[in-house]
Amino acid sequence: MHAIIAQRVDALRRWLEEQALDALIIPHEDEFLGEYIPEHNERLHWATGFTGSAGAAVIARDKAAMFVDGRYTVQVRKQVPGDIFEYRHLIEEPALQWLQDNLPKGSKVAVDPRLHSANWLASAEKLVEGKLDLVCVDTNPVDTAWHDRPAPLLTDARLMGTNIVGQNSEDKRRVIGTAIAKSGADAALLSQLDSICWLLNIRGGDVSRLPVVLASAIVNAKGEVTLFIDPARLAEGFSSHVGEGVSVKAPEALESALAALSGQSVLVDPQTSNAWASQVLSQNGAIIVHAADPCMLPKAAKNAVEVDGMKASHIRDGVAVSRFLAWLDKEVAAGNLPNEAELSDKLYSFRKLDETLADLSFDTISAAGGNAAMCHYNHLNQPEPGELELNNVYLVDSGGQYPDGTTDITRTVAIGECADEVKQAFTLVLKGHISLATARFPKGTAGSQLDALARQHLWANGFDFDHGTGHGVGHFLSVHEGPQRISKAPSTVALLPGMVLSNEPGYYRADAFGIRIENLELVVEVPTQGDMTVLGFESLTRAPIDRRLVDVSLLTDSEIAWWNDYHQKVWQDVSPALEGDDLAWLEQATAALSR
Repeated sequence: MHAIIAQRVDALRRWLEEQALDALIIPHEDEFLGEYIPEHNERLHWATGFTGSAGAAVIARDKAAMFVDGRYTVQVRKQVPGDIFEYRHLIEEPALQWLQDNLPKGSKVAVDPRLHSANWLASAEKLVEGKLDLVCVDTNPVDTAWHDRPAPLLTDARLMGTNIVGQNSEDKRRVIGTAIAKSGADAALLSQLDSICWLLNIRGGDVSRLPVVLASAIVNAKGEVTLFIDPARLAEGFSSHVGEGVSVKAPEALESALAALSGQSVLVDPQTSNAWASQVLSQNGAIIVHAADPCMLPKAAKNAVEVDGMKASHIRDGVAVSRFLAWLDKEVAAGNLPNEAELSDKLYSFRKLDETLADLSFDTISAAGGNAAMCHYNHLNQPEPGELELNNVYLVDSGGQYPDGTTDITRTVAIGECADEVKQAFTLVLKGHISLATARFPKGTAGSQLDALARQHLWANGFDFDHGTGHGVGHFLSVHEGPQRISKAPSTVALLPGMVLSNEPGYYRADAFGIRIENLELVVEVPTQGDMTVLGFESLTRAPIDRRLVDVSLLTDSEIAWWNDYHQKVWQDVSPALEGDDLAWLEQATAALSR
């Protein structure tokens, strides 16, 4: 692999010389700027060998650097040749800083504006002003040099009936059109794949783990949509499915359609839309209105049909997870300790028993012992999958994509008898999980105002975790959905009834163990005696939490009551689908906890 990477870097350096440029930035993004990237757009992997989900590379004429965050410091050394690339921290020494430190003043740096957000390019240009010259290129040199590039996986669009999504496309488009008009714009560019699929009630399989089709769309203030996709990918009934006011053009027609918006006000989300689109609009005399994607909030607040689907899919998913946990306990009791890959595959085999499963919602995090201390660990990126360790924990974070909902669950499992320090940490994480699950808050509360609830018991003991407490989750869409979230970072987005968020506090001790307890929560209105609207959470996830890791002496009576109530619901919803040993296992796993 080393020789291949060296050849590829040489090819890119020849291009720099031909174009009289000094460096090239390669981000881990494609033109849709989504979290998941289809294989044919993995340019960073092609140029460096790096398979992580976040990072960037810079290739200059005589040196190169690879930028990753703390999650990937070990992995980058295994995958990216150190004699070609320097390793740098993405946050502490970003690519633009490295370029300023390593290139002479006035150097020309190539940027593909399709692979960066409008926001990034605007702030980058300000940052390097007078020091470096950012040159936007029309053709990406990686695409030219990548001779064995895989063909895009382009699937047929799946039409989603209102019996599953709850609202027809015409009604959704009317709402979005009104929002666009309210913002003072004539039209909006939609570049987020999940927004487009939500608006038109379609899904697809173009991107692993994300049930979408690769497409772009322009929607006007009347709610009329132009969808840029190969028409051959749309089923026969598409026109009647979406209703009047939707026209379809080939993806190549996007540029001329943007140019035709000359003199009009166009809403662009500068965080999620690429800089190229903004350049085309402004060069052709459109007035850009920067605002959030108008589909984000309506998409995040699920309707009654979507909520019912989320509940049903979580019960079926809980059956699969419970079967897996029962199997795992049986294996360990028999003296077998499967490795992380075998465990991940086994869990997938239980999910696949449900014929409606469309995909997993992300790559399973299957982490044994010390590996569980890396919160975004992926056994597929290791030379060898880790082995289960006796008298330590196993952490598994996984989820499924079903037509009626998206799931995401983390369970930490005792393998043998765990030390008291592990039980104490687990119980502090559990107390935080319960604090958030039982929170009551007024309408208008943002997730950042609730974040400390999940951390308070860890903080009181000098512990914390270095990730958000909760992310939004879509309905048979992205497992990481905005704009709602629960984290330390300030947020102005109020939580609304129908939103789904994860509740996933954790604790990680480097090289020793890792703990996370994650359920998905639905935001609901809670009846009170008071005179204001009060919201709370209803847990959607249905699988036992490992009682063997709980130090009951650290729990209050109300926390024990929550545990028993939750496990009673798991028993009630999951037990009808189980039999024999699995049913017996579930019965003891959901039995009431007492002092």
